[in-house]
Amino acid sequence: MDSESGFRSLFVSARDGLRLHARDYGPLASPALPVICLPGFARTAADFHELALALSQGEAGPRRVLALDYRGRGRSGYDSYWANYDIRVELDDMMQFLAAAGIEEAVFVGTSRGGLLTMALAAARPAMIRGAVLNDVGPVIDARGLLRIRGYVGKLPSPRSYAEGAEILKRLSDQQFPLFGDAEWEMMARRTWTERDGHFVTDYDPNLMKVLEELDLETPLPVLWSYFAGLDGVPVLAIRGANSDLLSDETLREMGKRHPDCETFTAAGQGHAPLLGPKDMVRRIGKLVAKAEKRAA
Repeated sequence: MDSESGFRSLFVSARDGLRLHARDYGPLASPALPVICLPGFARTAADFHELALALSQGEAGPRRVLALDYRGRGRSGYDSYWANYDIRVELDDMMQFLAAAGIEEAVFVGTSRGGLLTMALAAARPAMIRGAVLNDVGPVIDARGLLRIRGYVGKLPSPRSYAEGAEILKRLSDQQFPLFGDAEWEMMARRTWTERDGHFVTDYDPNLMKVLEELDLETPLPVLWSYFAGLDGVPVLAIRGANSDLLSDETLREMGKRHPDCETFTAAGQGHAPLLGPKDMVRRIGKLVAKAEKRAA
């Protein structure tokens, strides 16, 4: 464990040999139910740092928390064939991680694409999921949000500093996150770009934009209620940013109605996707983890 960062790096080989990375927090062996954190489409494990530290060192005792970098993001290898940035391939990558880490069941915290992966896992390996947090994602996805994301993924300018990166993000997303101050924008900049050879580059493969360009947003997107129903046997916390353009308030309410044990929460002043590091969010997610643990026992 790196005492400064609070996590170890775990490297695993994907089925096709690509080197994948995850942040591994807390003890390797603990009786506590582990937590798996799955980021958004062009995001990385870094988004979960505050939450992972809090959950791995929480009042309930130490627990293992894994935060994944999908292929082509963060410290995972970039795929030479961009079409492999596909949810089915990423689901298989996740299973390789869980097998390598010796994790047979866990609580899954999925932001955006991570929530879709959680629902996909509920269909493929339901016994692995003991609880789920779906952060600003649900069975019905609003095409407006995808259009906005498609407008910037792989197309962001290269800043000369993190402060300049913060300004770029603020201009792009201040309507989504009107309550963010300089500290939040700088943190987001540090989690969007990384410094390589003296230049700031996005912390993901720019070819991810090709995946979004392939989407036909003129035709209705698939509706995933049957996948969401796969989570019926476990407690769920569904979070929506009040300014989200990806998950509607109507869908959030419907999730609460359809699921036998789904708490819904709207994060004021936040868009797609709400930060999970603030204390009130950590407390909510901690309660969901405790509920899942109690039920699993």
